[in-house]
Amino acid sequence: MRLLVTGGLGFIGSNFVRLVLAERPSWSVVNLDAVTYAGNPANLEDVADDPRYRFIKGDVTDPAAAAGAMADCDAVAHFAAESHVDRSILSAEPFVRTNVLGTLTLLDAARARPGCRFVQISTDEVYGSLGTAGAFSETTAYAPNSPYAASKAAADHLVRAYHETYGLPTLITNCSNNYGPYQYPEKLIPLMVMNAVEGRPLPIYGDGGNVRDWLYVEDHCDGILAVLDRGRPGEKYNIGGDSERTNLEVVDSLCAALEAALPAATNPALTARGAASYRALRTFVPDRPGHDRRYAIDATKIRAELGWRPAHGWSAGLARTVRWYLEHRDWCATVLAGRYERERLGLRTGATG
Repeated sequence: MRLLVTGGLGFIGSNFVRLVLAERPSWSVVNLDAVTYAGNPANLEDVADDPRYRFIKGDVTDPAAAAGAMADCDAVAHFAAESHVDRSILSAEPFVRTNVLGTLTLLDAARARPGCRFVQISTDEVYGSLGTAGAFSETTAYAPNSPYAASKAAADHLVRAYHETYGLPTLITNCSNNYGPYQYPEKLIPLMVMNAVEGRPLPIYGDGGNVRDWLYVEDHCDGILAVLDRGRPGEKYNIGGDSERTNLEVVDSLCAALEAALPAATNPALTARGAASYRALRTFVPDRPGHDRRYAIDATKIRAELGWRPAHGWSAGLARTVRWYLEHRDWCATVLAGRYERERLGLRTGATG
């Protein structure tokens, strides 16, 4: 198998590349990545010299780059995307360009490769917001509420249409919130870990009651590989961690995991701030515009059809994640340098009425 991975320098993509090279010794991987702020070569330094791995710097919206990377490939795992909701609120254009036009460009390139399996890595955010009960299934209607979610929904519809219209063997996965190593520190968990270690405020949107289902990134990658291997073309599969938590519960769990790994009493940053605990750093801030209240994934289909299930529970996965960030502060400094100062993003501007 010769596999094209797009966005392989990003958070989930880099974990997937690493998994494929470890679990499929006869496969080779071509990684097409534009090297944006959230995609960094440091994410795959450990496999850069593997003869089965090839990196191509290029944009998925460029037809020549897409066709060149696709040459001789048997399958595509399409991760490349703009993914941060707060940034999409500031400007939707990059999300439409990368997530919609980029997916269209890749689909057209894949059509030139008869039999090429195309796995679209999507999100549960395309389904919109849930009430206090129920979960998203593969038949839930799309109702995206952010520019990011709308761009992913549009891409998913294109992927489905290319299967129905052209017979391209496409598959779609919709995942819950990922966490784990190599996640860019604009997202909730790595941002909170870094801020807490430095004694900075832990910003919690609104009342902290927004609920997400959390999935350890290695489990997500296992699920994607199962879909790539055994999924039925034309189908979609929800991948969830069965670990619903409010944002406030997530922050409290992080504080407890940090206390176990780096006790507050031994952290000079907290001493300087006069904080006796990590929980004392919690700070409630104005909510994100259009903030979906609850997501939950029903992963029955992928469990029943493909035999997949998450291997990491919430507590164990979170503890591993916290340890990784504590042990890789140099990585954090490298990927953030000159790009992001952990400032608040996504505050709506220019609204009327």
